[in-house]
Amino acid sequence: MYKFIKSISFLSLFLIISCTISFARKKKELPNIVIIYADDMGYGDVSYQNPNGKIHTPNIDNLAKNGMVFPDAHSSSGICTPSRFALLTGQYHWRRTHKIVNSFGPSLFKENEFTLPKMLQGSGYTTACIGKWHLGWDWQFNKEKINRRNCAPEDLVTDQDINGGPTDQGFDYYFGDGTINFPPYAFIENKRFVEAPTVPLHLKDSRPLEGSWEFRPGPMVKGWDPYKVLPTLTSKMEAFIKRQKKDKPFFLYLALPCPHAPIIPNEQFRGKSKAGAYGDFVVQTDDVVGRVNRALSRAGLDKNTIVIFTADNGPERYAYNRIRNFNHRSMGNLRGLKRDTWEGGHRVPFVIKWPKHIKKGSSSDQVISQVDITSTLANIVGYTLKRDEAVDSYDLEPLLSGKKMNTTFRRGTVQNTKKNRYAIRVGDWVYIDSFSGEHTTAPAWYNKKEHYSVPDKSCKGMLFNVKEDPQERVNLYSEYPEKVRMMKSMLTKYRKEGRSRDI
Repeated sequence: MYKFIKSISFLSLFLIISCTISFARKKKELPNIVIIYADDMGYGDVSYQNPNGKIHTPNIDNLAKNGMVFPDAHSSSGICTPSRFALLTGQYHWRRTHKIVNSFGPSLFKENEFTLPKMLQGSGYTTACIGKWHLGWDWQFNKEKINRRNCAPEDLVTDQDINGGPTDQGFDYYFGDGTINFPPYAFIENKRFVEAPTVPLHLKDSRPLEGSWEFRPGPMVKGWDPYKVLPTLTSKMEAFIKRQKKDKPFFLYLALPCPHAPIIPNEQFRGKSKAGAYGDFVVQTDDVVGRVNRALSRAGLDKNTIVIFTADNGPERYAYNRIRNFNHRSMGNLRGLKRDTWEGGHRVPFVIKWPKHIKKGSSSDQVISQVDITSTLANIVGYTLKRDEAVDSYDLEPLLSGKKMNTTFRRGTVQNTKKNRYAIRVGDWVYIDSFSGEHTTAPAWYNKKEHYSVPDKSCKGMLFNVKEDPQERVNLYSEYPEKVRMMKSMLTKYRKEGRSRDI
């Protein structure tokens, strides 16, 4: 009996030690994660995807060469705030909002809401957000009634914590300017202004290199220089990576303000593209990607770091003139731009690199959404999502492993920008429940050049086979009524049920 008990005790001790070693190994081997989120960068602005374009992006191309590309990847929305919300929650933005957070808008998040950074923080990660937030804060003002869209410097409380922002949504550290073309024009570190904005916006004596400033009025730090924003964020990124240790994983969400307007490439990047100042700004964006990779390499962290590069939506309306002036198509061979429900409004560059786990130079033609990042990372770090968490997010890990997924992997992918105008993608087909996918009116010369007809408001809906017709020229709505009914029913189901991820 004694020998039996002794054997059981020894076995129990062995199992405990084995589990402890297994857990320690698992914890040690958790990958670092970096998401680089470009702003208003088009599908055709990266040279690996548009070799005939006028912009060369060697660092993003290098990610593609050493990782996996998804040529059919989509943001949730055609504008920035909603896409960022979807990325960080794993749920479609339209379950919460269709709009951007305007000047001094409140936080878009609910109390105790699940987020990607909270999930990783709870899984042992050091988490940081550097750059553009644009998801709202709980701003404090010195008087009860305030015009938030034209707030005076003296109306804003600047000597107290600013709650509701990144550090309340799962990030241990934040540094950024909030949103480059929205007030306040100042850097915030964690919950405090680095320097208080004490003067009203004043940039009338200068202009960006292309287009207009597009700055909303509001408080500004005296001497604020927009050209210093991106270099400052880049330096903060490098400093953060340098501080990280190999024995504790980290998550960095690097939300770039570029190449969003104002178009302000720094001097060393001017003339580096053949697509004007915007093209030069894309080149500078690409340089930041290279600096991320070099920072990881210097810190000895590159071998166990997942790097994801993507963008929040398609290119801004200036892309039309870019075709005329430089013969560069920021939207590639797609129809539409930022804000549009057309493919060009939400189909975006998407690359994942993970050394030793993802085959170099691989590609997947699977239709994916940025909401899928959350489920994918949950699987990788060993977190089990609850039913009410990341309700629209699908796990891409099998794709990253090179497995072929069947058509039921993700039956439908929903895109939306404008309220009550949705698109749903199923396989090669996209259904738009409106007479047009257009939000920003395309110029007549462009429609003529591309053989696009003027939207017909009597049209009940639109159906395209985007594999055969990526330009979305031929509306097949009347020819495939059963397919229309099926896709319309699926869209209705996803909207009513409050989820699209299968359990």
